[in-house]
Amino acid sequence: MTDQNHVDNTGKPRYRRVLLKLGGEALAGPQGFGIDPTRAEDVARRIQQVRNLGVEVAIVIGAGNLWRGRAGIERGMERATADYMGMLGTVMNSMALMDALERIGIVTRVMSAVEMRAVAEPYIQRRAIRHLEKERVVILGGGTGNPYFSTDTAAALRAMEIGADIVIKATKVDGVYDRDPQGDPEAVRFDKLTYIDALNRRLKVMDSTAISLCMDNNLPILVLDMWEKNSLVTAVSGGDIGTFITG
Repeated sequence: MTDQNHVDNTGKPRYRRVLLKLGGEALAGPQGFGIDPTRAEDVARRIQQVRNLGVEVAIVIGAGNLWRGRAGIERGMERATADYMGMLGTVMNSMALMDALERIGIVTRVMSAVEMRAVAEPYIQRRAIRHLEKERVVILGGGTGNPYFSTDTAAALRAMEIGADIVIKATKVDGVYDRDPQGDPEAVRFDKLTYIDALNRRLKVMDSTAISLCMDNNLPILVLDMWEKNSLVTAVSGGDIGTFITG
């Protein structure tokens, strides 16, 4: 990272451009499935707070609220078919989030790695960067466009392509723990980790392909609780929050 990405005395954000990775569950209602417009509006307001700081925001969102490919595979579904269905689900979530953002005045573009021109622009790296430079939020749907790759890997890949300063993985947990904190009250949270530690400990931060991609390109990862008050603003401002993973 360059000097312009560090906190300075003027209160400018630490990061100029971020890739925000959301799980599809971020848009689900209390039942944990489907798309809840109220929840989408809540996510949109949190993104608006970051945009108001002048930070350029790109988003990759999963589809776990609509489709779990693993369930299909366990029933005998062909892996590529299950993965393509998941990619289509990410575009649905992208459109829902786009609608919520635009209703609060944030100009947004949905770009898809799986071409569907009626609802989304095709993903083109230089065009995505241009949208960000024009202060538009860019939602990158369709995963990588290829089966056998997760949306975590898509997030790492797109972050590299657009020149993001960091990948922020927003979850419902306030960082990375040595074991499941919901099942073990004595689980220990890490403030910092190296890529190698995350891989060796199999901590399920992101899949191993995504972490390795970030490691090979020295792209930091920050894992935080999406629903903690002002968590995204604190993160982009360089505050002490979540678990920071770097070399």
